Amino acid sequence: MRLERRAALAAAATTTTLLLTTLAAVPAHADPGTGGVTTVPLESSLRGPDTLRDIGPRPTASFALVGVSWDDPAEVLDGGVQVRTRSALTGRWGDWYDLEADRDDRPDELTGRGATAPLWVGPSDGVAVRVTAGTRPFPAGLRAELVDPGADPVAAPAPRPAEPGLRAGGAAPRPGIVTRAGWGADESIRESGFGYTGDVRAVFVHHTDTTNDYACTDAPKMIRSIYQYHVKSLGWRDIGYNFLVDRCGTIYEGRAGGVAEPVLGAHTLGFNTNSAGVAALGTYVSAQAPQAQVDGVSQIAAWKLGLTGKDAQGTATLVSASDGSKYKKGTSVQFKSVSGHRDAFNTECPGEALYTRLDDIRSWAAHLQGR
Repeated sequence: MRLERRAALAAAATTTTLLLTTLAAVPAHADPGTGGVTTVPLESSLRGPDTLRDIGPRPTASFALVGVSWDDPAEVLDGGVQVRTRSALTGRWGDWYDLEADRDDRPDELTGRGATAPLWVGPSDGVAVRVTAGTRPFPAGLRAELVDPGADPVAAPAPRPAEPGLRAGGAAPRPGIVTRAGWGADESIRESGFGYTGDVRAVFVHHTDTTNDYACTDAPKMIRSIYQYHVKSLGWRDIGYNFLVDRCGTIYEGRAGGVAEPVLGAHTLGFNTNSAGVAALGTYVSAQAPQAQVDGVSQIAAWKLGLTGKDAQGTATLVSASDGSKYKKGTSVQFKSVSGHRDAFNTECPGEALYTRLDDIRSWAAHLQGR
């Protein structure tokens, strides 16, 4: 989802290491049965140029997703962030992984906390973090966010099945969608009520910048973790995406408010109005998205656009709501009805490999609309 900046970060002239200081005694499940978030404060310690000090490893409460956040969402962390975790299943420490420091999936208004992209690491009980300074001072309030997805729902409602057949006049069959209850959303943690926009004119395709090496049975856990990260760690009202699609092609309801309704999401800075965000679970910079996942994105895009007769191979004009986007606030921009996140923001999202499949997605979505 972010610009590829690792080479620039490695070349930064000043190197500062942030130290993990204390680990609060937070239980593995802060909310029984629904998981929880453990926060680990970070403090800075100046070191010499080109010096990087590893902090940790140290034991933690259980978690499966990790990120780093800071107080002011307007602040930029332009250094490098890496994490290393210990598997709760094997007891072994894994490799160091980069966290992308830019967070361009967010509400149009700057609220909550700034943060890196989260990383899905699977069941873990230990962490090490190292952060390298760039050209800017570190933002205040840096902390690691360790998210435990909690247990899967017991007897969750079955997803409504897909509707058969093609439609005429731009409508498309409704695909099967796993509801929020189906993936185990804890509705008590999000803000009450719902936010809506006007008719959905465009669908922005994203990737979640998380691992591709996951079992599809773990997708609900990953979505619960992203949900908690967005709400508990970043202070958003709900998960940012309107829909998510796993590598097996299963479609999941994202932000609450009704899958057929024009729910206002927090997925494409500046262009959340009159749009819907569909996120492919995974990272598709060089790795190819499975065909089933591409098909799932096509199906939900076709149906969502078709609800108001929008052609999946057409165009839509949207107005930028933020100077932080690719276009100044108030600028009218023409997008393809199915666009990539990078079309609206200076980012690599949804990854080059998935971006090159957007024509295929548009074509299949238009076919499903009977065009």
